[in-house]
Amino acid sequence: MSTAIVVVTYNRTASLKRLLKSLAEAEYKGNRDIPLIISVDNSGKDDTAKAAGSFEWKYGEKRVIRHAERLGLKRHILECGEYSREYGSIIMLEDDLYVSPFFYDYAVRALEFTKEDDRIGGVSLYAHRFNVFARLPFEPLNDGFSNWYFQFASSWGQAWTKEQWSGFYSWLKEHDGEEVGGSYLPSNIAGWGESSWLKYADRYLADTDKYFLYPRLSYTTNFADEGEHASNAVTDLQVPLAEGEEGFRFCGMDASKAVYDAYFEYRGLEHEADLYGLKNRDGRHRDRYIYSTAACGFKVVESFGLKLKPMEANILHGIEGQDIFLYDTQTPDKPPKTAAGKLEAYFYPGMNLEKMAGLVKRRLSGK
Repeated sequence: MSTAIVVVTYNRTASLKRLLKSLAEAEYKGNRDIPLIISVDNSGKDDTAKAAGSFEWKYGEKRVIRHAERLGLKRHILECGEYSREYGSIIMLEDDLYVSPFFYDYAVRALEFTKEDDRIGGVSLYAHRFNVFARLPFEPLNDGFSNWYFQFASSWGQAWTKEQWSGFYSWLKEHDGEEVGGSYLPSNIAGWGESSWLKYADRYLADTDKYFLYPRLSYTTNFADEGEHASNAVTDLQVPLAEGEEGFRFCGMDASKAVYDAYFEYRGLEHEADLYGLKNRDGRHRDRYIYSTAACGFKVVESFGLKLKPMEANILHGIEGQDIFLYDTQTPDKPPKTAAGKLEAYFYPGMNLEKMAGLVKRRLSGK
């Protein structure tokens, strides 16, 4: 049975139409047996359901599910995830996304590649280029493969086999409603509301030491349209889509040199990484020795520059400097001197005073 596409929507009719347009224009390699389920939560209006009903799907069965009661995002996602049991695997897309023409081929191949590895909790179609916790750019180390691994669940285009979804769903039955702050996760996640299914998915990955497989080229992008959980649309989460067909070269976790924890920190160093400085902020280190750009009150064992990209490459290649410090967290000491705005200067080298003033003005006017 072909992997089903499940679209999750509520009351953003224009967003739904845009997503469906991208689905209609995608490449399915002659496949005419792809189920499409459009699940419409109850908003008390008919516009979104009518748009779903009038959409022409040429590649298989189309089902429009109109819920009689208001589910809310978390329950809606959980109910839609259950379609993986019926179809064997699903691709789930919320209505403010847009897909690459080659999203389906990527997702099916990635699901096939990961189905026998119980360390994989799911597949992302979205490729992060922004650390949402540090509010700074992010790029994974390039090890020559089409994928990397992240201990963070995807909510901007994701796919599961029946087994991958069932693992999370079974775990959630025992832990739903529990606090997530005690897990090895960024403190921001604990503050997400009870309508968030993602915070539980992230704790599930942390508690069971599982990862999502992520692509290097993105097969979805996120418009972050105004809606239930966003007061206005932003472009922070837009990423370039894969516009050409790729010869996928997947790498398993054992051989991958690009594995990251929930803080967007590299796990391939001799000691724990805290290069964005968020773990120092949260007081969460698992290792006695940590690499960090933050000014910490511990003994400095070694230091590195901050020149190569991504940040961890400076440690891997032994670049000299006083920007990244290896700390012994069991030996208190005076914090080293660090330059203000060090990370901002590293990530935004062309940001001069004139551009900064313009950005501040734009942000203030946006309020």
